[in-house]
Amino acid sequence: MSCADTVVFLLDVDNTLLDNDRFADDLGNHLEQAFGANERLRYWAIYDGLRDELGYADYLASLQRFREGLEDHPALLQMSAWLLDYPFAERLYPHALETIAHLRTLGKPVILSDGDVVFQPRKIARSGLWDACRGEVLIYRHKQHRWASIERRYPASHYVMVDDKPELLASMRQHLGARLSTVFVQQGHYAAAAGTDYPAADLEIARIDQLGGRKLVDLLPRLSTLATPPD
Repeated sequence: MSCADTVVFLLDVDNTLLDNDRFADDLGNHLEQAFGANERLRYWAIYDGLRDELGYADYLASLQRFREGLEDHPALLQMSAWLLDYPFAERLYPHALETIAHLRTLGKPVILSDGDVVFQPRKIARSGLWDACRGEVLIYRHKQHRWASIERRYPASHYVMVDDKPELLASMRQHLGARLSTVFVQQGHYAAAAGTDYPAADLEIARIDQLGGRKLVDLLPRLSTLATPPD
């Protein structure tokens, strides 16, 4: 089967394969224990401002700005180690790796994430997702605007985007039309806060493991005319 005949699964990371809300809670608790409640609030204010400015989460850049006024605090220099050594493998949603392995029998699973070029790759590697996807990892500032790059890197007859943000799924559909199927995973705070202003996804699931064990025609019936890759 040629590349042009394959199905590529584009998998988001945060709150899709991995419980990033739990990580954020742990980070907030650690900041409060080390620096106090006011400094925890200051860190998240910096984080929110940077996210608005950059368009993606950058925990390390937020830490760089957070250091102002804390240069002599004994806990400051330990924060980078806490972030980079965080046990992200413990934050994978149940059966996330098994789900990726199953999707590999149907097509090619590829990580497609927003984020910085230091912490986000580290998170993906430490969680085991990098190896599970055999190094097929894309990280952009605004992934919904990078379809030309995605198609050059992974040519396919059909793409399936799995994400917890319906607005991203809708934006991506505008680029590929019928060549893209969308799966909305209702995990995490973004999914919980999602309104009804966006077109419904082709499939809505409560947990990522609900993709496991399905055949391609069961997962996305309108793709029944596509050949399923052999095992």
